[in-house]
Amino acid sequence: MNIKKVLTAGAAVAIAMTLATACGSNSTSSSGSDTSGGSSSSNGSGTIALLLPDTTSSARYETQDKPDFTAEVNKLDPSAKVDYENAQGDASTQQQQAEAAITNGAKVLVVDPVDSTAAATIVTEADKAGVKVISYDRMISKAPVDYYVSFDNEEVGKLQGQYIADHTPKGGTVVMIDGAQTDNNALAFAKGAHDVLDPLFKNGTLKLGYETYTPNWDPQNGLREMEQALTKLNNHVDAVLSANDGLAGSVIQALSAQHLAGKVPVTGQDATDDGLHDIMLGTQSMTVYKAVPKEAQVAAQLAVDILKGQKPSSDLVNGTQDNGSGTPIPAVLLQPVVVTKDNIQDTVIKDGFTTMAKINNPK
Repeated sequence: MNIKKVLTAGAAVAIAMTLATACGSNSTSSSGSDTSGGSSSSNGSGTIALLLPDTTSSARYETQDKPDFTAEVNKLDPSAKVDYENAQGDASTQQQQAEAAITNGAKVLVVDPVDSTAAATIVTEADKAGVKVISYDRMISKAPVDYYVSFDNEEVGKLQGQYIADHTPKGGTVVMIDGAQTDNNALAFAKGAHDVLDPLFKNGTLKLGYETYTPNWDPQNGLREMEQALTKLNNHVDAVLSANDGLAGSVIQALSAQHLAGKVPVTGQDATDDGLHDIMLGTQSMTVYKAVPKEAQVAAQLAVDILKGQKPSSDLVNGTQDNGSGTPIPAVLLQPVVVTKDNIQDTVIKDGFTTMAKINNPK
């Protein structure tokens, strides 16, 4: 597969916020509608639709985003109703779910898009119906969404890239297994990584041996990609920049088959129990921790404010983001954190994000 470099516009604005306490696990659930977020009645505040993309790219959507968002809405407005759907990686399904939510009277759509470009149609239809849209975690491209809630995604890539820069021997060969090209976040992750690594590739300090996007963030695709990289490079790989923990697991599987696991740095993202388990074993080097409960809580606060016709506080929305629509999108961007074996206790454990029992025995 040909090497591709990523060019994307827009610099992210990092807003440091206190991390929230929550516990997560790595089990996944089947898709479906969940209306347990509150009672629905003629006197209620209304309905918020939470539309998440899949259950394969990360366990977080079912185990953290969905329950944390719903719980926060219930806390802020018990009369509000949350309708939940998961598109299971299908952009057409997500489009249909959004249309159904609008037809059923949702006043706010909180959308984590399967396809950042295709989801612009969702925004267009919502706007015609007078429904507000919060682009959640992943930015919807070239569409006038009302708010964006996520992390500083270019910073995520920079953290991964800097780790590779700091832990790869001079002249070493780097493989980059990027996320899905249809995910605007994946483009931002790759851009951030390239911002750090391209000068080193250019001056010969490091070599870029292989790079590819991974359709649908699918770990099986990631496994094939890493196997192809090892074949192309005759196993001469000194570091792997893997975009998230799911892909890192596939990278480690391919490296293990060549007796290379634990011998080269491997990055990750999401601080999943599986990824943290591999870090403790020494086969994965780092992950980027994003406080998903805080992200879900912020999105819930925005959604409830919109539902009640209130303008969100300037203390909550402190920046803007460019998504190519020509209009700056009001944004909340949270700060990602590097986690290694040395600071697991002081980060994800201290915050209550997970436990050592779950890390030692991931599901």
